[in-house]
Amino acid sequence: MARGSRNRSKESRSKKRQEQEQELQDLEERVSSFSEVVDHFEDLPLSQPTKSALKNAHFVKCTDIQKKAIYVALKGRDILGAAKTGSGKTLAFLIPVIENLYRRKWTPYDGLGALIISPTRELAMQTFETLVKIGRLHSFSAGLIIGGNDYKQERDRLSRMNILVCTPGRLLQHMDQAINFDTSSLQMLVLDEADRILDMGFRKTLDAIITSLPKKRQTMLFSATQTSVSDLARLSLHDPDYISVHEHADHVTPDNLNQFYLVAPLPEKLDILFGFIKTHLKLKIIVFFSSCKQVRFAFECFKRLRPGVPLMHLHGKQKQASRTEIAAKFTSTKNAVLLCTDIVARGLDFPAVDWVVQVDAPEDVQTYIHRVGRTARFERGGNALLMLLPSEEAFLKRLDSKKVPIERINIKEGKKTSIRNNLQALCFKDPDLKYLGQKAFISYVRSVFLLKDKEVFKVDELPTAEFADALGLPGTPRIKFLENRKSNASIKKKEGKTALEASDEEESASDDEEEASDASESSEEDEVNSSKRTIRSKVDRMFERKNQGILAEHREKLLERSFSGAVASDSDSDEDFMRLKRVSHDLDDEKKEKPFLIDSKRKEKVATHKKTLLKYRPNPEKLVFDEEGNAVPFYAVNNEDTFLKDGAVAEQITSHLQKEREALTQADLQDKETVREKRREKKRIRKEKERAANGFADDIDKDDLGSGNDSAAYESEGAEEEAVPVKKQKKWFQVDEPEVDRNIVETEMPTTLEDQEALALRLLEGA
Repeated sequence: MARGSRNRSKESRSKKRQEQEQELQDLEERVSSFSEVVDHFEDLPLSQPTKSALKNAHFVKCTDIQKKAIYVALKGRDILGAAKTGSGKTLAFLIPVIENLYRRKWTPYDGLGALIISPTRELAMQTFETLVKIGRLHSFSAGLIIGGNDYKQERDRLSRMNILVCTPGRLLQHMDQAINFDTSSLQMLVLDEADRILDMGFRKTLDAIITSLPKKRQTMLFSATQTSVSDLARLSLHDPDYISVHEHADHVTPDNLNQFYLVAPLPEKLDILFGFIKTHLKLKIIVFFSSCKQVRFAFECFKRLRPGVPLMHLHGKQKQASRTEIAAKFTSTKNAVLLCTDIVARGLDFPAVDWVVQVDAPEDVQTYIHRVGRTARFERGGNALLMLLPSEEAFLKRLDSKKVPIERINIKEGKKTSIRNNLQALCFKDPDLKYLGQKAFISYVRSVFLLKDKEVFKVDELPTAEFADALGLPGTPRIKFLENRKSNASIKKKEGKTALEASDEEESASDDEEEASDASESSEEDEVNSSKRTIRSKVDRMFERKNQGILAEHREKLLERSFSGAVASDSDSDEDFMRLKRVSHDLDDEKKEKPFLIDSKRKEKVATHKKTLLKYRPNPEKLVFDEEGNAVPFYAVNNEDTFLKDGAVAEQITSHLQKEREALTQADLQDKETVREKRREKKRIRKEKERAANGFADDIDKDDLGSGNDSAAYESEGAEEEAVPVKKQKKWFQVDEPEVDRNIVETEMPTTLEDQEALALRLLEGA
């Protein structure tokens, strides 16, 4: 019976295997012969587990990019896909990844089969969640490796993963450090938001990743904008199919997206944004800034001003746990405001976003398209607002060249609200907020300075003083990179003078000198040369400032210090005025210190250092004094002649030993006397304690001492002290006997009248 059951189970397994082989063969034939465009996933040549998972996730109808890209990718061909934001590009590459590995009978023991790279962590997490939904009925193992997670846990699980969704930086880290990470069997490579990954920020990282991957693979690139041909050559694409669903469309943005722009001065941007939020409290809004510090400053200020709507902020400086939490919270809320950077601009799908507000203009048209793509997704309507400076209106030409329809709007005067005074009050109360505002100011100016399109972004035309005042800052922060640029430009301008110009300047200078008189010529030349040689110190620059009233107290201290420390001499000239000098003390000529000039605080600190002053002082000597009071060097050594003056060597040894022996004897006698004294004192204290305990001192009768004098009496008393009985200590079992009082009359209890009368008589007799 057992043998028959085993045979039946073996037959069932072989039959099931044959059915799977037949299913895979039929699927391969359907894929190879499929060439038409369908509208539903059910009509595509997909496996049954994939169709069931798509149906359970409510994916029924295909979008335009999915219709054209999926069946081409199922045939194993390289794809370069471009589609509008929110058009469903994620499913366009996830479905072919799962199906191609399924048809190749990929198992967990075959290693890494597909690699999906996303530019941001949030997009990678969103892609992984979609992969889990549509691949849950397959036996593949999938993993997510992004920065901010535990590296050791990711490393231990890498060897068991068939599909990996990752970011470029963490992927390269595992390639360099993980021993068990093998990419030799890779079948498919997918780059989501390829234009962002191929940007300068990921160029070196991506080059290092591509060199480690096998050349025989299927590569798919998807983005909302086009990718350059040079970047495609770097990725080793083999005759790719270019699939674009908006190439012949009227515009590249979604049709149901309403796009507006307004021209506003830089100091009024925060006022406009706060007023916009106050008038759209029941909507879901995403606000884009150009830097992380701007996002944080606006969030902290608006949070204190309480506009009446939940506020959130998301930027790249946050930890991964908080970024994930904020993204999930904003996804689940119905009305909220998310202040963010371009980290949110790529591929993230936040449902039901009503408005996208761009406070700072994007760096190019591609970034603009990705930003506004966070709304009007999947045939849902949306609105977008772009704030431009008067110097940035040239950006409209860039949008028009890319077929981006946008119309201008103006803000009504009654709708404007100013928060400038509120920001000034907040910065005055909170120093941390003021510091954050300074950093936001500098980061914005730096972002404008670093943008490539100088025709649109002109950092020199920014009203920096008014912008700092609008942020609530007490003054304009110092912008070092702009100062360095101006100084470098002036240096280059000076270095660019021709030799002819230099010779002309020298000739004119010589002519001027010849016209001057001989007496004044030498003095003028000395002053000019000295001024050229003198280096302006930090103190000199401080005295040249115009706002001396701010540093008046500090300036007076410096003046007092300079006048008190200066050496008064007739030879002092105007050149030495306000220079700090070391005081010249009246010392001997040999030990006199040389006075030296100090023209800055740093030089003064160096000059007054101990090591520096040592060269102006003689070498220190330590002296000791003999019995006669003469100073003798501490390290002086006696010679043989001075030693023999005290006598022969043997005699000196004998006398020295005799002195030491006598000193020891005397010390021994003193120690013995000290011991005796301590014993006597101890005995005296003990006797006093015994006498006080026995009451002996109170019972002494002077008549009992004899007829002798007081001294003899006291001697006898001292002699008898030895015979005083010591009170023995009681044992633990002994009980004190009650003392008998002689005044107490003991009698039996009287019972009759006669007994009571007899007791009364006895008491009277006793009294």
